Amino acid sequence: MDTKPIVKLQNITKVIGKKKIIDDLSLDLFAGQITGFLGPNGAGKTTTIRMMTGLMRPTSGEVFIDGQAISTNFEESMSKVGVIVENPEMYKFMSGYKNLLHFARMNKNVTKDRIDEVIAQVGLQNRIHEKVSTYSLGMRQRLGLAQALLHRPKFLILDEPTNGLDPAGIREFRMYLRKIATEEGVSIFVSSHLLAEIELMCDRIAVIQNGKLISIKEVNGEQESYYYAEVSPKEQAHAFFESKDMKVENFEKGFVIPLETEAVPALITEMVTSNLQIFSFSLHKKTLEDQFLEMTGGGQIAESHKK
Repeated sequence: MDTKPIVKLQNITKVIGKKKIIDDLSLDLFAGQITGFLGPNGAGKTTTIRMMTGLMRPTSGEVFIDGQAISTNFEESMSKVGVIVENPEMYKFMSGYKNLLHFARMNKNVTKDRIDEVIAQVGLQNRIHEKVSTYSLGMRQRLGLAQALLHRPKFLILDEPTNGLDPAGIREFRMYLRKIATEEGVSIFVSSHLLAEIELMCDRIAVIQNGKLISIKEVNGEQESYYYAEVSPKEQAHAFFESKDMKVENFEKGFVIPLETEAVPALITEMVTSNLQIFSFSLHKKTLEDQFLEMTGGGQIAESHKK
């Protein structure tokens, strides 16, 4: 991975009225990497995206695209950016190809060869000359992706890109995003409330809460894990764990126990010896949803796009 970021958010702050919407947010985004962007309702995701696309100016701080500051080199910066916001608007009475031709005329130096190239990239060769009104939602999303890629952007922003898609459509869209990131070296930034999808799609995840970036986590396929045990009598079990200086979480029926796998047999033996009755003892993997809720204190994930 190139160590020089394609996008740099440098100490971004946005104040609207007396409210600080974004608070000193800094984030680097790299070529060939897909970064997920998560946050509870009102956390500031949409405001951040608006500043990254030049639709809103930061109160302080700067956004750099490929080394160029948006505030001083707006057109040059934006020429490196592609955007898909939820369900892309297309001319449904025209074919997919004519839609792309129409968008290509808005950009300099987009050749017919480039149009054919992006059509192949998103797998629409067989249907590209049919009217968009005949397309499924998944096909329209892929056409929107093709349109966003026409001018060879270095940075692609997707705001709720899989909204409304069925599981097969989501999986297909994810596959094309990965292909584009890898083959074209595009930095992709995905804002979504679908946590399981973000976990599968992204290389790392940035979490925002109350306008502050609270976590940047690499997604490496290795999930944190914990053990859950239902033990009786509960008071005696709690005293047992305290005597072991184990920081367990107490639930109505059992305990969440932070424990290495190799320590399990010895602990169970000691519990039995201490006359504790074990009704269940099982391993659980922490999902991204578990981790998100821990970080944000249970805040809702989805965010209105009408802020």
